[in-house]
Amino acid sequence: MSSRPKIIINRLDAERLQRLIDAASDKDLAVAESLEAELERGEVVDPEQIPADVVSMNSQVQFTDLGRGRQLVRTLVYPRSLAESEDGLSVMAPIGAALLGLRVGDVIDWPLPDGSETRLRIDAILWQPEREGQFHR
Repeated sequence: MSSRPKIIINRLDAERLQRLIDAASDKDLAVAESLEAELERGEVVDPEQIPADVVSMNSQVQFTDLGRGRQLVRTLVYPRSLAESEDGLSVMAPIGAALLGLRVGDVIDWPLPDGSETRLRIDAILWQPEREGQFHR
């Protein structure tokens, strides 16, 4: 992968995500392995230390799929919360895993299940739990 910006992850998110990775089914294994690699390379900080421009779990993110020239708004959620969110994107989906920990302005190249790669740019964080003082969400 040609572009992997530095990422920052909320400690509570990292712990929850590791449990999710450990319980991943065979069909989610490729995404789980990519997500685990991201957790290993990321800087893990306490929730109160997450900068306001970083994608954390439950953040509503505006991003552009640069390959398709398409801008999207999605809320990064755990798989169990997908049904509760109109614009939810699971962290166990390839694009969801790619967004975690990125900052506004970051661009990342990310592998897709079909062997191709996508390029995503973070345009804005419309809502972030840590910015709103919700540290245990």
